Amino acid sequence: MQPLRPIPEGRSRAGHPAPERGAGAADDPLGVTELEGAGPAPVLLVCEHASNAFPAQFGSLGLTEQDRGSHIAWDLGALDLARALAGELRAPLISARVSRLLFDLNRPPDAPDAIAARSEATDVPGNTGLTAPERQARVDAIHAPWVAAMAGAIDAVRPAALVSVHSFTPVFAGRPRTTKIGIIHDRDARLASAVLARSGAQGWERNRPYGPADGVTHTLRTVAQPHGLLSLMVEVRNDLLHSAAAIDGVADALARVLVPSLEACGVPMRDRAA
Repeated sequence: MQPLRPIPEGRSRAGHPAPERGAGAADDPLGVTELEGAGPAPVLLVCEHASNAFPAQFGSLGLTEQDRGSHIAWDLGALDLARALAGELRAPLISARVSRLLFDLNRPPDAPDAIAARSEATDVPGNTGLTAPERQARVDAIHAPWVAAMAGAIDAVRPAALVSVHSFTPVFAGRPRTTKIGIIHDRDARLASAVLARSGAQGWERNRPYGPADGVTHTLRTVAQPHGLLSLMVEVRNDLLHSAAAIDGVADALARVLVPSLEACGVPMRDRAA
């Protein structure tokens, strides 16, 4: 499988026109966030690990080009999938535009792995031994504008549900993973349970390969739950996202399950504009 590369501006690998882009927050000089589209579906899609970009001020963190293109730096295929799913649902999408190795936006600032010194078997020299002011500088430059942009997106979209889109590597720490699509939830399992009840497919599993105990539900806890939104994370094994056609197929399968599941949970979807 060839590694997926960042999507050229203005279009999606998966064959869907990229929705109209919204301007970033005024206090976001790095361009940490990007909001695309404006509905009409009452669902906000989120892609925290969409990019492997390393802005020049941070350098390479001492990593090789191969490392910076691998799954440790971003979720391969996740942005392509999120854009394809946004097209299927006619929903807005907010995504991060810097590598999670600079700051993992699905972690709280005080979590050790928010700025990971080691990812799987790879040391990250530029994240080792950071002083408190250096860590705070990352929080100010990356985490703070993301939080502001998420709040702005919630205010603008007024969604009834939030769906966070991720991918995971088929082998981690030498162990193969059999899960194909993980449906991850925190305390509120309503939407996840509705999706799993309708999936009818082997390999769709609850809270795998990660779950709340692994600290991966930060966005659900801090954004969706305080606003009373239905929520879940979708984790797709990245070997299922090996081509544009494959990505479209996964997006279609997810949409076919998400639409009736959202409706079963009280979110009207079928009256969306054609």
